[in-house]
Amino acid sequence: MIKAVFFDFYNTLATHQPPRERVYAEVCKELGIDVEPKRLFISLSEADMYMRQETSRLPMDKRSDQEKLEFYIEYVTRILKGAGVDISRDTALQIIPGLQKRRWELKICEDTLPALEQLKRRGLIIGLISNVIQDMDSIFTRLGLQPYLDIRVTSGEVGHDKPEPEIFWVALKKAGLPPGETIYVGDQYEIDVNGARGVGMQAVLIDRNNYFPEITDCPRINSLTQVIEYIT
Repeated sequence: MIKAVFFDFYNTLATHQPPRERVYAEVCKELGIDVEPKRLFISLSEADMYMRQETSRLPMDKRSDQEKLEFYIEYVTRILKGAGVDISRDTALQIIPGLQKRRWELKICEDTLPALEQLKRRGLIIGLISNVIQDMDSIFTRLGLQPYLDIRVTSGEVGHDKPEPEIFWVALKKAGLPPGETIYVGDQYEIDVNGARGVGMQAVLIDRNNYFPEITDCPRINSLTQVIEYIT
């Protein structure tokens, strides 16, 4: 019997508007570089892991302007390489100002609160397991998530990123539940689905953009409200 549902944060409960992968694709297109948003969607998550590692090692506000620039060159290069496009340092230097001109905002997904309401009415524990290092309380409050999140576990707290098992085990310990009585919902197959299944949790892939029709070995939903279908 499922007693708890855990969620990823970025691109699961909340997302950037406009979506980051589309912004990167548009900036690249202006420079004559064609890259699929789907591939950027995956590579952005991988590059963000590099960002967390680097900012943990040396926060951005303690870096010189040149050090910050070198970081962003490497960050952008990793994003494009992960999407199958090798770029030069000069190209990265062209992409960076193009991105700086764009503005996007973190917003809660339209299906998030309806889904959380459903789960709360069922009396289920609702939790968050996310690869973030900063204090997220103010963001959760602004987005209206605070009343729903019974448990919050971040990589900054645990010292391990998904898909490493430690972050999932900490969440399970906080919930006081065995893995088989929990579900984890995330947008990344390798990081979220395989990470959760690696410790015995059930896993659901949220795929609002239908980026991953080829994935058939786990439940794949296009709205968080569909999670309720897997509560047994």
